[in-house]
Amino acid sequence: MNAKSAAARAQARPVLGRFPLPLRVLGYSLVVGVGLLYLLPFVLQLVTGFKTDPDAAANPLGLVPTTPTTAAYQRLFGLSQAAGDGVPFLRWLGNSAFVAVVVTAGRVLFDSMAGYALARLRFRGRSLLFGFVLAVMAVPGVALLIPKFLVLNTFGLFDSYTGMILPLMVDAAGIFIMKQFFESIPREVEEAARVDGAGVIRTFWSVVLPMARPALITLTILSFQGSWNEFTHFLVSTQSGQYETLTTGLARFISGGLGGGTQYPLKLAAALLATLPVAALFFCFQRYFVQGANSGAVKE
Repeated sequence: MNAKSAAARAQARPVLGRFPLPLRVLGYSLVVGVGLLYLLPFVLQLVTGFKTDPDAAANPLGLVPTTPTTAAYQRLFGLSQAAGDGVPFLRWLGNSAFVAVVVTAGRVLFDSMAGYALARLRFRGRSLLFGFVLAVMAVPGVALLIPKFLVLNTFGLFDSYTGMILPLMVDAAGIFIMKQFFESIPREVEEAARVDGAGVIRTFWSVVLPMARPALITLTILSFQGSWNEFTHFLVSTQSGQYETLTTGLARFISGGLGGGTQYPLKLAAALLATLPVAALFFCFQRYFVQGANSGAVKE
């Protein structure tokens, strides 16, 4: 028993713990160095948002602002009365939040329903339909831009919230994720629900879906991130400035569509604020990202 315990402890020991101390110090130092190098652009983005335009142009890599100021954030939130402050950041933010929330809710609902149907329901052509879902995942998104524009324009959905939201309500990757997860849930759980008189919809909604919480959270994070950062679809589905999101608005801003000059503090401050919602969502729910859900669901 002691030999087995020692072997188990040896297998559980971290990989770096098996090396001499100098090598371990070197390994940890390398990991920390790579981590700091990865964080450097984000630190520069944060610091530059508090610089003045001349300071940012003269010292783009400086980690300490010469004269710290919140002028960039005041312009973004409409608190500055200086000339040339017409940056509709709040409108971009509102459009992005509205579209991302609606698209995320739709994807979670419809992807889970489609995934459950493909995983549990028996109907003719089910395997062929799933093959089509996999085929859609293999098609590059760029190849669909012109067809998307033609379809939206034909049905009168171009340059509208409906045209921005409707094509993103279902995605093949989400259906695949939910189908694979539902197939991992023991069938005995559903059979017990049917014995108690629950139908297909009641079984799905009240029994199976609560067990899929980790998969639902994973799908929520991916859907929100994808719709929040979506650019090409919004580029071909809208034209008016009132429908601009953070991605399309920032692209026009960076290209010089909202004034001359470098305006590094303003641009990087806007980019930082656009990053925060997705980062906060991920860090709040990261422990559910790959967590299993059906352990202990069926007791022998």
